[in-house]
Amino acid sequence: MPIRTTRGVIDVRFGSSVGEQLAPGGSRFFTALRHRNYRLLWIGTLVSNSGDWLDQVALNWLIVAQTGSALDLALVNLSRAVPILALTLVGGAIADRTERRRLLLRVQSVAMILAIVLTAMTIAGTTPVWALCLLAAGRGGVMAFNLPARHSLIPTLVPPKDVPNAVALNSVTINSTKVLGPMLAGILIARFGLATCFAVNAVSYLAVLLTLTAMDLPPFERRVRHSESLAGSIAAGLRYVATRRLLVLLVLVSLLPVFLGQPFIMLLALFAHDALHWGPVGLGVLTSAAGAGSVVGALAIGGFTELLRQGRVLLLLLVLFGTALIVLALNTVDLAAPVILIFAGAAYISYNTTLNTIMQMMVSDEYRGRVMSTLFLNRGLMPLGTAGAAALSAVIGIRATYAAMGASILVFAVALALLSPGLRRLKV
Repeated sequence: MPIRTTRGVIDVRFGSSVGEQLAPGGSRFFTALRHRNYRLLWIGTLVSNSGDWLDQVALNWLIVAQTGSALDLALVNLSRAVPILALTLVGGAIADRTERRRLLLRVQSVAMILAIVLTAMTIAGTTPVWALCLLAAGRGGVMAFNLPARHSLIPTLVPPKDVPNAVALNSVTINSTKVLGPMLAGILIARFGLATCFAVNAVSYLAVLLTLTAMDLPPFERRVRHSESLAGSIAAGLRYVATRRLLVLLVLVSLLPVFLGQPFIMLLALFAHDALHWGPVGLGVLTSAAGAGSVVGALAIGGFTELLRQGRVLLLLLVLFGTALIVLALNTVDLAAPVILIFAGAAYISYNTTLNTIMQMMVSDEYRGRVMSTLFLNRGLMPLGTAGAAALSAVIGIRATYAAMGASILVFAVALALLSPGLRRLKV
């Protein structure tokens, strides 16, 4: 499929999973759910990610309530970041060498065990920061293998014409859980305690395991050469990206904004506690507002495939995201904070959905896991960025930190627009 720009057409070869021409944009938003295998993945993702967000909000509150230290929060997030950054490329290479469903079953089982351990520790009243760091590191390792495999599986579950819709719907699913999970977390923490949140998350993994098992997939076909080593497979994936300038730019767009801005969600515990002086229910309201905005943003853009395929839309959404964070930092009306977070969440997920769709459309299935793993290095940068932002907030305050994050994203987006006309004119 060609990539059209105002300067001509850039020819890109696609694998069989994304090789057909998409229909023009429209409101065909739920078409991917017509396919049974994708529907099963969607159900499992909805339940499990709600549990993940419930768990994450509870863990952040546990750290803040237990020690009151922004540096402890930074340390736990740093512990999660390191294995993601170290292992994500390995996870992408393995996703291209093995059956992706089997790989997902294994990593989700490990994640469930980690959730059970955290539940037991909380019930026993023994949650030292060093132990939370170890659990966070384990979760980071799980994420490094889970993300490339899960996202690489999506284009194999639907026909080529429904790939953008499936990617957008996946974004809605993931981000709708940012509403359900935090809202439930605030209620459960206030009424039943933190251990209940961790226990519910552990049980939620059963949904993923059951839905993955129920999928009816064709026999696995090896996508890389038998003689190719794991290191060679990783190197081949990196060469594939490095020789395509637009892919390099898109990987850059996937990494820096997450490092600079995505910590805004993870730092909401500090924002609620230090800036607004709100308790766990207030934290749930803030995080749910950001999640609600994410759902609105994904629904708004996901039904229009033309928007999902344009570089200029991607850059505009980055500008809107940075602006929203600055407005949140400068806002002095506490009750307006959730409203601003709705706009921030909408801009962020719309940017992320557009980026993910463009990447999926440009990559052949043979290299999909490895290329998507470079994109998901941003999940390692998110806790790393959270660690840095939390440490910065200990010095300059949480509001100034949010303003700095927003300003950095604005500068980055404007620089890309001015210095990379190919990205600005990109249309797949």
